[in-house]
Amino acid sequence: MGSVTETVSVAAEDEGARLDRLLAARLPSLSRSRLKALILDGRVTLRQAARHEAARTILDPSAQVKSGDIISVTLPPPEDARPAGEDIPLNIVYEDGDLIVIDKPAGLVVHPAAGHATGTLVNALIAHCGDSLSGIGGVKRPGIVHRLDKDTTGLMVIAKNDQAHKALSKQFADKLESGLERGYLALVWGAPDRARGTIDAPLDRHPSSREKQAVRAGGREAVTHWELREAFPGPDGKPVAGLIECLLETGRTHQIRVHLAHIGHPIMGDETYATGFKTKAARLTPQARTALTALGRQALHAAILGFTHPRSGDRLHFESPLPADMAGLADALRRRA
Repeated sequence: MGSVTETVSVAAEDEGARLDRLLAARLPSLSRSRLKALILDGRVTLRQAARHEAARTILDPSAQVKSGDIISVTLPPPEDARPAGEDIPLNIVYEDGDLIVIDKPAGLVVHPAAGHATGTLVNALIAHCGDSLSGIGGVKRPGIVHRLDKDTTGLMVIAKNDQAHKALSKQFADKLESGLERGYLALVWGAPDRARGTIDAPLDRHPSSREKQAVRAGGREAVTHWELREAFPGPDGKPVAGLIECLLETGRTHQIRVHLAHIGHPIMGDETYATGFKTKAARLTPQARTALTALGRQALHAAILGFTHPRSGDRLHFESPLPADMAGLADALRRRA
C-alpha cells in the first residue's frame, strides 16, 4: 500500500477557518493531532483554484484558509505495527470490523511500557487482528480507548480503525452525554452502613508518591456511584467485607480504588490503597484468608460495559460475571465456619 492523497475544497462558508480544524472536520478518519503532525511534516499543500499557480506547502496548522483553496493531504503508507504481535490467548466477547470487546484476565498489561515491553494486550491484539488494523498515515496498531490496571479484570473495548477510535474516544470523554456505561464489582473491607451512595471527591497525583492518586482539593472532578450488593459478616456478626457495585460518572486513574479507600472501605488485596487494613485479615475465617492470599491482587472487576456502536449507531451492552478468583473469595466470605 503506497501513499494516499486526500483533497479538500474550501467553500465560502469556510473562509477564515484554521487549516487543522477545517481538515479535521472534512476528514473525520484523521484526528486533529494526526493532521497537525502531517502539516508540520510538510505533507499538506494548498493552491487557489482560480489561479494557475503551483501548489505550495503549508507548514502552519493555524493558517487561515480562503474560499476556493484546494488543499491536498498526502498520507504516507502505514508502517508495520510496533510492537510485534504475539500469540497470546484472548477472551473475545464481541468482534466486528470496527471494534473488539474482550474480557481481560488478571496480570495482563494493556500496552507496552517500561518493564513490560512484551506480553501485553496490544501485542495480542496486533497478532489477532493482522491486516484488519488501520494506521492511516501512522503505525498500524489497535486503538486503546480506555485502560484497566494490570491486576483488574473485566470488559474493555478496543477500536480496529481510526474512525472507530475517534468515535469511541469521544463517548468516553463525554460520558454523561453519550450514555456510556462502565460498572465494576469490588470486594471491600467492611461494608457501608447504607445501601447506596455517591462519592464526589476530586483526584490528583499523590503529593509524595507519583505512582499513586489521592483525593485532593483542586484535583480533577471524580464521581463514583456505588451500591452495596452483599455484606459478609465475620465471626462476631459484624460485616468484615462487602460486595459493592460501582458505576463511573468520570474515569480517572485508580478512581474506584482511591474513592472506596476514601470512604473507609478499600478494596481487598489492594497493595497500594489498602495497606492499613492488612490486620483485618485476622477477622476472616481460615478459608477466607486462604482465598484472599490466593487472589494475589485487588478484588476489582469491570463487569458492565455499554456504548453506542461507532458505525451502526446500535446500542451495545455487555456484562461479565465475577472471575473465578473473586467468586472463590466471595464464596469463602459467605461461609461463617
